[in-house]
Amino acid sequence: MAKRTWPGSSSVGKGKRRGHHSVYVVYLRNPKGDRRAGYYVGMTGLTPEQRFANHKAGAKSAGIVRRCGERLVPRLYAHLNPMTYAEALETESRLAKELEAKGYQVFGGH
Repeated sequence: MAKRTWPGSSSVGKGKRRGHHSVYVVYLRNPKGDRRAGYYVGMTGLTPEQRFANHKAGAKSAGIVRRCGERLVPRLYAHLNPMTYAEALETESRLAKELEAKGYQVFGGH
């Protein structure tokens, strides 16, 4: 029996075709104790809001975000999402480098 497909569907799942990963940026208050703000750049398969909540709750969190994370900064990333996993890896690194080049303290972004 042949595999059944629905109109408008393909063998590639919707998450794979469009991508469901995101990059996100968190505003950090005084991360180095020098009264300067910073940013944490990350990527996730969750929504940025869910991932930030996990950081703050201590679930697979970056300590710097748990301790110093104040809020998400969607104006720096919302226009980029969603994307594939490979795109998110590349974009996370590029976004971190762009923020560093502007003189900001940046954490994450590997």
